[in-house]
Amino acid sequence: MSAASTAAIGHVLQGVGVGRRAVVGPVAQVRPAPHVAADAPLLVDGVPADVATAHAHVEQAFADVAARLREQSGRSTGTVKDVLAATAQMADDRALRTQVLARIDAGEPVVSAIDGIVEMFATMFENAGGYLAERVTDLRSVRDRVVAAAMGLPAPGVPSLERPSVIVAKDLAPADTAALDLTNVLAIVTELGGPTGHTAIIAGQFGLPCIVRVAGATALADGADVAVDAADGTVTVDPSEDQRAELERRATVERTLESDTAPGATADGRAIALLANIGTAEDAARVAGGGVEGVGLFRTEVLFLESTTAPTQEDQTAVYTRVLRSFGDRKVVVRTLDAGADKPLAFATQPDEENPALGVRGYRLVRTHPELLDTQLEALAHAQAATGTTPWVMAPMIATAAEAREFARRARAAGVATVGVMIEVPAAALRAQEILAEVDFVSLGTNDLAQYTMATDRLRGELADLLDPWQPAVLDLVDATARAGQQARKPVGVCGESASDPVLALVLVGLGVTSLSMSAGAVPAVRYALRHHTTAECATMAAAALAAPSAAEGRAAVVGLLHADVRETLGA
Repeated sequence: MSAASTAAIGHVLQGVGVGRRAVVGPVAQVRPAPHVAADAPLLVDGVPADVATAHAHVEQAFADVAARLREQSGRSTGTVKDVLAATAQMADDRALRTQVLARIDAGEPVVSAIDGIVEMFATMFENAGGYLAERVTDLRSVRDRVVAAAMGLPAPGVPSLERPSVIVAKDLAPADTAALDLTNVLAIVTELGGPTGHTAIIAGQFGLPCIVRVAGATALADGADVAVDAADGTVTVDPSEDQRAELERRATVERTLESDTAPGATADGRAIALLANIGTAEDAARVAGGGVEGVGLFRTEVLFLESTTAPTQEDQTAVYTRVLRSFGDRKVVVRTLDAGADKPLAFATQPDEENPALGVRGYRLVRTHPELLDTQLEALAHAQAATGTTPWVMAPMIATAAEAREFARRARAAGVATVGVMIEVPAAALRAQEILAEVDFVSLGTNDLAQYTMATDRLRGELADLLDPWQPAVLDLVDATARAGQQARKPVGVCGESASDPVLALVLVGLGVTSLSMSAGAVPAVRYALRHHTTAECATMAAAALAAPSAAEGRAAVVGLLHADVRETLGA
């Protein structure tokens, strides 16, 4: 009998919540990877295969896995489609496959050969950090599928869902996520992962409650009822009737908040644009009809990361045109290619770097591949001309005023009318006044800003407390940037995860931020919080957060300043 099946009513597991929604439903455990001994023989008709037969079986297994992933990608949309396409490329990787087959040809058992090479690549990815480290889950998912296919075992993954359920797994690879029947998925809970990993991002894309780093989650019994509360980061086994009623009340409140689609503003009428984060043209079409006022972050690197060659100007123009047309005359902020050593491109590979997070990434790619940026800027200018809509175009990973000046020169030369930069590096926040003198606007990427300020890898879930956007040092840099924007009379937006917290959103507005961009599902609660507090009240909250000695004390101080009805409605 599992630990979960003997747990007392109300037993609580703790993790890191993503979003603020909550649901109650039965557990559906994802099938684990097959456990096959490293020296297990590959049997064909009950007889151990010879080397040539084993070679052929494994080669076919890689091909079949890649084909199934491509098929799943073709049936998917948005972020899931793109991540699946990238995972299929991993299964198709010539170096990975060739090295596995070479070991088999040398007489090594099939599972041992696959495990040895995959773990070698996984170690390389983990040492590289950043985007590559996040792909280790995908790499091991490929391994599990290839082993199952080669050895004639059932493929691991998500079970067929016959009723709305809570998906529980050690971790979810993109292939697992793509296999989900979203009409029957209530929430996602994982033992591993981090709040900015692909599982959390995809859950946010579909408005699903998600909790990561939940120790003991895989011990929950299949079918056991659990309450998943992303706001608290808790999974409660067999919740009480009172708790069920409270979560239903919150769900009713959420539906009520979603019915309000008015523009964002404080109680005294100060306009605060509430925008959506998107990654693809499909994302744009999906959220454009909701209660968002435009796009505050279009992550264009998705278009690049799934390509083996650089997308042409024509291809890019077509995508950017679709996004602009989806939003008509509404604001669309486009981030130029945010890739490099930590998000490797097949057509712009960087030399090995000891610390990719501090390497050639984002705007810095212009040092080695200026044509990538110039082509993208020209495509954006063409989309601007084709639609009559002016995109706001910004560069990531700007560290100095000189870089901002050079990016602005390139963008304007290409015909881009509105030019800005991301503030993700403490140096840029400290020199925001000089940077704003060169561009039309700035946008704070608080995820990376927290990472660089706190010297903490944003993918390390066990360090989530240091990455808390309420950290006073991070808020100090937001404050410095917002004050520079007010002095320059230029917009300062926030497009990091902090914008999606309705309580922290009040602090950001109090600091002087002019727009907030987030997953579309987070907008209603932020709109509600803003509408019930004045600009002066937001400023008081901001001062309280800045004066606090810690992230937890800062949030507690601000929660204490909320109007009582807002505190109750938001469950803060």
